[in-house]
Amino acid sequence: MALTPPVCDFGWQAVDFELEDTHGSRQTLASLRGPNGLLLMFICNHCPYVQAIIDRICRDARALQALGIGVAAIMSNDPAEYPEDSFENMQRVARDLHFPFPYLLDATQDVARSYKAVCTPDFFGFNRHLQLQYRGRLDASGRLPAPPDARRELVEAMRLVAETGRGPHEQTASMGCSIKWRN
Repeated sequence: MALTPPVCDFGWQAVDFELEDTHGSRQTLASLRGPNGLLLMFICNHCPYVQAIIDRICRDARALQALGIGVAAIMSNDPAEYPEDSFENMQRVARDLHFPFPYLLDATQDVARSYKAVCTPDFFGFNRHLQLQYRGRLDASGRLPAPPDARRELVEAMRLVAETGRGPHEQTASMGCSIKWRN
């Protein structure tokens, strides 16, 4: 079932966390943020919405990092019910696709709950003060990729955040599979 996150709660302060990435390092907000902001993405391995855009996510992450924006992905699904999302499979996907960002395991699902993440992908774009400025989509892709020349909404929004500290007033919510919560 496809879900969409709520509209951006401008100024909402990022909640700190400490999670392990696929290389075995511990990551926090302080270690992930860039001088001009931070993009956190809730993704997973098995979601067709994520699979449709994962190459674009990697491309756009590189573009954002060049703007001084830190980028990280968080996997919060229950791997007991969705083995494709196991830590070992996270490591394989990150390696095979050459993720240019840390891929973090939210084993307790506490981070997803504190961010009120609802789907994969779910994008949270923060300014340099870690205040939320973007909760929109990557581009017009859905279960299938948008045309190659689709407007790069996430990159445009985060460029504005890097330059001004504020995100665009108009944002189109992301769409994806629900986060797979434990019972």
